[in-house]
Amino acid sequence: MNRIIITEEQLENLKKNINENKKGSYMAKQQLFTIGTIAFKMWELMEEDEQLEDWMESKIAQTELNITSVVKSYMYNDYKENKGRDINLDDLIIGK
Repeated sequence: MNRIIITEEQLENLKKNINENKKGSYMAKQQLFTIGTIAFKMWELMEEDEQLEDWMESKIAQTELNITSVVKSYMYNDYKENKGRDINLDDLIIGK
């Protein structure tokens, strides 16, 4: 096997990239908080029979599908890792 020689600067850059990748979950968590907070605020502000513009309704529908897909996958991965133990299968039914 050949040896790969890197400089200290390259090593520091690698460490930095690894640490930044570890922060991915932190960013996702922060983004989910923002989505949930502003969605709830809009829900509070909307009148019961208020009509939104077509493009707004389309974006909301797409976002619901996207978030639902992510949550189902996340929950299923958790289910597989735990081999079904301590997981309520009813929690996997999300959306329509």
